[in-house]
Amino acid sequence: MDSLTVSVILLWVAVIVLAILVWALSRQVGVLFERVAPMGALVTDAGPAVGAESEVFQLTGIQSETVQIGGHQALSQMVFFLSPTCPVCKKLLPVLKAVRGSEKAQLQVVLASDGEAAEHLQFIQQQGLGDFPYVLSQPLGMAYRVSRLPYAVLLNRQGVVVAKGLVNSREQLDSLLNAQDMNTPTIQHYLNGSPA
Repeated sequence: MDSLTVSVILLWVAVIVLAILVWALSRQVGVLFERVAPMGALVTDAGPAVGAESEVFQLTGIQSETVQIGGHQALSQMVFFLSPTCPVCKKLLPVLKAVRGSEKAQLQVVLASDGEAAEHLQFIQQQGLGDFPYVLSQPLGMAYRVSRLPYAVLLNRQGVVVAKGLVNSREQLDSLLNAQDMNTPTIQHYLNGSPA
């Protein structure tokens, strides 16, 4: 055998080895994609179940506005529980503003917390939240069993809980809206093919 034939055989062996390596790598990427599937809001079993009608709350906002949560409404409602001392809550405020802007024809965003009004009024001013309905109500947080922040509950126009959960990122906040659009309680239910 001359050197040209040997080099062609070696090149074909290298091509076959590379093809096998690419196939194995693409298989591993597929497995990895399944393991890191989109993570929706972290749903807890506490509070009203998804699909249950929410209790109706007639509240007065921190800026003396009347706010009704639950019951029949002209728009769906997202009740976003936050605290002025929560860094993740502050990080999500621009996202909430963007969501409210893009969904204003079909969604009302209500901010909710508890505590001293003075601290919250200062927080509203610092963060530019004056045009959000903002309520301070410990019974509201207890009714939804909010144990960690930030937490969001999405109600449809009939006052039924369509999605809820702990939200630490834009993706988790968007997952609540996606769950409503896809008529499924959570993104995990959708990915698993579970019935709603």
